[in-house]
Amino acid sequence: MPQTTTMTVRLPAQVKARLEKLAKSTDRSKAYLASQAIEEYLNVQEWQVKAIQDAIREADSPSPVFYEHEKVQTKLKKLTAKRRGTE
Repeated sequence: MPQTTTMTVRLPAQVKARLEKLAKSTDRSKAYLASQAIEEYLNVQEWQVKAIQDAIREADSPSPVFYEHEKVQTKLKKLTAKRRGTE
């Protein structure tokens, strides 16, 4: 089991009530659910920050590749239509 530590967090009363209700209905502790939620949040935020940093590095590189906004929109609309079967 990984090493753990304790942290105190202030929550709006309504959020605490929702957490308590979810903990009871899933037979999990509030601490477990809060820990899982924080870990998932960190995963998303860290991924997003890394992607932004990578994009900045690429844009600042000696030979960056840029695409016109309209061409990207057109391509995405075609891909979306194709996946929906409306093309």
